[in-house]
Amino acid sequence: MSPRVRFALLRPERLRVHEEIVPGKVDALVEEIRASGRVLQPILVARGSGVVLDGHHRFEALRRLGVAKVPAWVVAYDDPAVQVDRWQPGPPLSKNEVVERARSGRPFPPKTSRHKLLVSLPERPVGLAELMRSTPRRPVAARRSRPTRPARVALPPE
Repeated sequence: MSPRVRFALLRPERLRVHEEIVPGKVDALVEEIRASGRVLQPILVARGSGVVLDGHHRFEALRRLGVAKVPAWVVAYDDPAVQVDRWQPGPPLSKNEVVERARSGRPFPPKTSRHKLLVSLPERPVGLAELMRSTPRRPVAARRSRPTRPARVALPPE
């Protein structure tokens, strides 16, 4: 069983977190990304909802760096090959709970959910410079202007 996964560069404002972060860990990641000039591993995002499933600290570090795009593996969250568990003992988590926490703006504490794919994803390094640029907009084609004709005015008879 192989989940449907695609790589994409996503706008950060379209993504939703379902877990809080540890600020010190984010600070360290900001420095690491700045020093290396790249992000080695994309975050994991649910298709459609934009919920960040894995990589909350990387996502926050990239936001602090002011990126225009975030590298992401986008998955169909309803695919059985995408699984959710807990890092610590506790009641089972459902995918619906994860999405609801993201939508409600009431994130879980750090390292609550543990998402797993039944396949391994390769490293997909992306340069920080590429993430800082926003997608260039297509130039709007200039409208061809038609030459203006002099208005026909009926003159009164003499």
